[in-house]
Amino acid sequence: MNAAATTVPRPNTRDMLAIHQVFRDAFGCSPQLVGSVCNDHSDKVETVAAYYANVLALLRAHHEGEDELIWPKLVERAPDQGELIARMEAAHEQLAATLAECESRLAEWVVSPDIDHGASLAASLATLGVLCAAHFDEEERRILPLAEEHCTVEEWAELPAHAMRTYAGDRLWLALGLVREQMPPAAQEMQLEKMPPALRDMWLSTGQENFERFVADLRR
Repeated sequence: MNAAATTVPRPNTRDMLAIHQVFRDAFGCSPQLVGSVCNDHSDKVETVAAYYANVLALLRAHHEGEDELIWPKLVERAPDQGELIARMEAAHEQLAATLAECESRLAEWVVSPDIDHGASLAASLATLGVLCAAHFDEEERRILPLAEEHCTVEEWAELPAHAMRTYAGDRLWLALGLVREQMPPAAQEMQLEKMPPALRDMWLSTGQENFERFVADLRR
């Protein structure tokens, strides 16, 4: 038997770049999105608030999935990388505290969408964005290759499934659409094929249309 026949398939861990880009984009544009509402007192408060509430819920689900499914496996299978993994776990704790602050600022802004509350919200979101960027950079550079080496295809696939199950936002189609628009067409088709039937039916029946309408309103 040749070596190729016994090669164990490895997961494509680079698919995580799509969800990371969702967060980079969302937090990077927070001054413009929140500021646009403060400046003209438009009816976009509900739309912008829903966007950030769901992005924050997605970030929480994403990190909780890594905490539960990835870090323990890497601690066990790559013991020489314990310091790196401990740093990643500590970063999640710091991010969780900043995320909670953003949720609090968002709730205050929804009640009183004035310039002061908007500035506080935008600042908190921007801070979260800076912290996320540093964490994502190291994760993409060091953790993704490690996970590719030490996790199976099936184990890696548990991560997005866990996020969809535990997602606490009120617009699952928004979270799904934000990730999908970061993916090339071939990857979108592959994702659609692997989706649980109920999730795929939701996306194809109403989700995609809801998403396209929502982001058109958000970005106008």
